[in-house]
Formats: sequence, C-alpha cells, structure tokens
Amino acid sequence: MSLSKKVVTSEKAPKAIGPYSAGMTLGNMVYTAGQIPVDPATSKVVEGGIEVEARQSLTNLKHVLEAAGSGLDYVVKTTCFLADMDEFAQFNAVYAEFFTEKPPARSTVAVKTLPLNVRIEVEAIAYIPEK
Repeated sequence: MSLSKKVVTSEKAPKAIGPYSAGMTLGNMVYTAGQIPVDPATSKVVEGGIEVEARQSLTNLKHVLEAAGSGLDYVVKTTCFLADMDEFAQFNAVYAEFFTEKPPARSTVAVKTLPLNVRIEVEAIAYIPEK
C-alpha cells in the first residue's frame, strides 16, 4: 500500500508565513502546523488578551482540520505553546469550549517567544474519518 502526502490549505485560515504548509495528510491522518491568532480576513494578530488569542488560534485549527476532511472531534493529540504559563487557566477555559467530549491527549509548554509575538500557538494530529 502506497501512501502519499497531500498539502492542506484553507481560505478560512491564515496563509503560512514561512516555508511550511498549514497541514499535511498522510493516509487517514492529518498533521497541522501550529496555528497562531491571526485573523485570516485581515492577516493581523487579534487583540484582546489570551482568551481572544486562544479562540482565534483554535478556530484557525478547526478550519485547517475541516479542509483536510477531519474536525475537532477527530483530534487525537494537541501541542499547545504558551508565552506565559500564568495565562494557563484562561487558555484552558477556552480550550474546553472547543474540546468538550473526549478531549484529545495534550501537551502544553511554555516558550520564550512565538511568531509575531503572540501569546499562543496550537498544533494537532487528527484522524480523517471514512466518508
């Protein structure tokens, strides 16, 4: 059986700001790039604090997953990067709005800086269901 990689893009998510793809599929799996809180309509970072940034990052993630034929319900693993671990509780509350039942495995790490000096970045690995 031969598997081929396919690039995932979404008009509803921000364009890549470097030499990478928003997502890649291989077989029935999708691997996303880290999604940061950029509004795809303006190409600008959203303002308003960690809750607003988390909501935008997770919305962008949702759109990339949907473009691959998957969705938040099929996420098996996320990695979340926070610029300030003191904002974990606020981030976690927003995260819980997006992953309500059977939340995926997750790692959350603090990092010194993120692209465009955002507070958060989220990436995921998800299953693509058979149609």
